Amino acid sequence: MADPDFFPVATSLDFSEIAAIVGVELPSGVDPARRIVSAAALETAGAGDIAYMDNPKYTAAFAATGAGLCLVSPRFAARAPAGTVALVTAAPYHAFARVLARFFPQALRPQSMFGAQGVAPGAFVHATATLEADVTVDPGAVIGPGAEIGSGTIVASHAVIGPQVRIGRDCAVGAGATIQSALIGNRVIIHPGVRIGQDGFGFAMSPRGHLKVPQTGRVIIQDDVEIGANACIDRGASRDTVIGEGTKIDNLVQIGHNVVIGRHCVIVSQVGIAGSSTLEDFVVLGGQVGLAGHLTVGMGAQVAAQSGVAGDIPRGARFGGYPAQPALSWARESALLKQLVARRGKASGGGDPSGGGA
Repeated sequence: MADPDFFPVATSLDFSEIAAIVGVELPSGVDPARRIVSAAALETAGAGDIAYMDNPKYTAAFAATGAGLCLVSPRFAARAPAGTVALVTAAPYHAFARVLARFFPQALRPQSMFGAQGVAPGAFVHATATLEADVTVDPGAVIGPGAEIGSGTIVASHAVIGPQVRIGRDCAVGAGATIQSALIGNRVIIHPGVRIGQDGFGFAMSPRGHLKVPQTGRVIIQDDVEIGANACIDRGASRDTVIGEGTKIDNLVQIGHNVVIGRHCVIVSQVGIAGSSTLEDFVVLGGQVGLAGHLTVGMGAQVAAQSGVAGDIPRGARFGGYPAQPALSWARESALLKQLVARRGKASGGGDPSGGGA
C-alpha cells in the first residue's frame, strides 16, 4: 500500500526568506540562499528541515537534532548542535507557525473533500441561494433557500446550510456540519460535525410536565473564529448567541442559548457553558470546565481544567477546583487536604487502610 501524502509541501524557502517571515536577522556567516524544503520535529528533522525549540523537556532532542535550521528562544541558543543553524527569536512556536503556514497552506482550514472547485455535481443548491464567485460546494452538500455565501468559502461534503443563513468570505465549513439561524463573518473555520443554530435547551418546567419554549434567536459568529469538530452552539431564545472575533473553540464544546462570548477567548475541549452566561474578552477555559447559567466571567480570567463554575469570576482572576475558587485558595486547600490525609495515616499506624497486615 502506498504511503499517501495528505499535506504536500507547497514551496521551499531559503534562509533569508525564513528570517523575513520570522522578523529577525540571520547570524553572520550563514548562507542566505541555503534552502529549507520542509518542517519536522526535533527528533526526525534532517538537513533540509526547520524545527523549533522552546521547552527544557526537549533539551536532549535538541542536542541530537539533525535540523538544518532551528527556531530557538535565547536561553537555548548556545546549545544548538554543530550543523544546525539557530535562528534566535523570542517566540519560537509562533515563528514556527508562520513558517508552517507557508509550507502547508492547505492545513490551515478544511478543504474540499472532493478535491474540486465550484459547485460539484451532486450538490444541492436552492435556486434562491446566492453564492459569490469562487465558492466551492462539494457533492452531497445542501444550500437552503435564501442562503448567502461569500467568495472563497468552502462547503464540504454533506454539510447543510439552512434557509437565510449568511456566511462571509474565505470561510470553511467542514464535512457533515449543519448551520441554521446563523450569521457568520469572514475567515471563520467550522470543522466537521459542528452544529450551529439548533434549538437551545429551553423548557418551562412544572410538576405536570415540561413545556417547550420556542427558541427564536440567532447565532452571531464574528470574523476569524474557529470552531472544533462536533462542537454545538445553540441559537438564542430571548437574545442572540454571540461568538466574538478571533475566539477559538476546541472539539466537543457545548455552548447554550443566549451565551455571549467575547473576542479572542480560548475554550478547550468538552467545556459546557449553560444558557445566558457571558464571557468577556480573552477568557480562557480549560478542558471540561462547566459553567452554570447566567454567570459573567470577566475579561482575561482563566479557569483551570475540570473546574465547576457556579458564580461570577472577576476580571483577570485565575480560578480552579470544584466548585471553582481563586487559584491560590484552591492550592492551599488541596495542600491542607493532603496534610490531613498524611496525618491520619500516621495516626493509624500507616498500615493498610483496609486494616489488613503485611
